[in-house]
Amino acid sequence: MYQWVLKHPQTPWLARLLLWLAIGYVLLPFDLIPDFIPVIGQLDEVLIVPGLIYLALKLIPSQVIIICREQVKREQHDRI
Repeated sequence: MYQWVLKHPQTPWLARLLLWLAIGYVLLPFDLIPDFIPVIGQLDEVLIVPGLIYLALKLIPSQVIIICREQVKREQHDRI
């Protein structure tokens, strides 16, 4: 669904940036907090990525989310 949201013309540029940062953080091998630090080393994956996605979703108008969900449902229905 993120690909539809990223491509939608009404998605704000800041929301697109936040989503790309979340995707990049998951795909690229870097950590803001090194994993060897006890307790908080693993928290960056648990806090940063969902936090970026949450902020992006707050910026995206609800109509864009609804339109993208409908497109995903149509695409899944067409495959069946």
